[in-house]
Amino acid sequence: MTMDKDRSVEMDRDSGVGSDIGGGEAAPGMGMGTDSGMGAGTDGNGGGDGDGSRESNGVGDPALHCAAVLTETATFVSVVEGADLATPVPSCPGWTLVDLIRHTGSVQRMFSWLLSRRFQERPSSRDTELDLPASDDGYPGWLTASAQVAAGVFAHTDPGLPMWVWGADPHARFWMRRMLCETLVHRVDAELAMGLRPAIDPALAADGVDEFLVNLPYAASFAPKTAQLRGEDETIRFRCTDRAGDWLIRLRPDGFGLVPQPANGADPADAESPDPADATVQGAAADLLLFLYGRLDLKAAAIETVGDHGLLQRWVAHSAF
Repeated sequence: MTMDKDRSVEMDRDSGVGSDIGGGEAAPGMGMGTDSGMGAGTDGNGGGDGDGSRESNGVGDPALHCAAVLTETATFVSVVEGADLATPVPSCPGWTLVDLIRHTGSVQRMFSWLLSRRFQERPSSRDTELDLPASDDGYPGWLTASAQVAAGVFAHTDPGLPMWVWGADPHARFWMRRMLCETLVHRVDAELAMGLRPAIDPALAADGVDEFLVNLPYAASFAPKTAQLRGEDETIRFRCTDRAGDWLIRLRPDGFGLVPQPANGADPADAESPDPADATVQGAAADLLLFLYGRLDLKAAAIETVGDHGLLQRWVAHSAF
């Protein structure tokens, strides 16, 4: 990872920002790539089941996302303050805590920059102020300041403002939600590096699962393995066992996408769907989120799998985001 001391962040690939704005290394274990500029609703895989588009199912809301960026960052900072920032991060091989902090804060500042300028098409410049600290021991405070930069932008941004995005929802709220997912998952990485047991709010976790699955069909331009997620109408269900949350993915000859499902508002005990699936992955919302982001594997005790194991292996091999 290379970054200019003060400007022009080399964005890691899981940021989903165009390669002309960054295109640095992927956060290990995240696997996302740099966007090639296709806007919302246009992807070679098709952004949904049938018509190539799908809105979020509304598990969360922008106010929740904006507030949670601050609380998740505060937790992240409390974990790394006073720690040896050269500590390796097992869930991001090759990274240390300082790399993790720098990535997370840089993403927050980059997304804040995008929001503040209300881009209507892919920006061609990466001229973003980072204000990186002079020494590594300044990074925890710098991360706090990064979240405060985001909070200032959130306060003056209508979440429903139309904007360029790389994913499914072409509004400012896309970047708010994406920033939260980045911050939350990397907060978990920091806790794992420090030997702590992460706790994730179930509502935020379910929202993160939804965000991942809603946007994954749009990611082929920067996560090329997703282009191989094709099939003959095989289906994979992802289900939360501790709260409402049920998502069905269909692999079609021309791509893949979410099958429209009833709103995730029912009690999980009543969430049996009449639509069968060839394979199912289920677990608590937090564990399902960590599975999708590669922090848990198919053998993890917290994850229950049913059905076509080969199909699930194919999903894992090609869904890195």
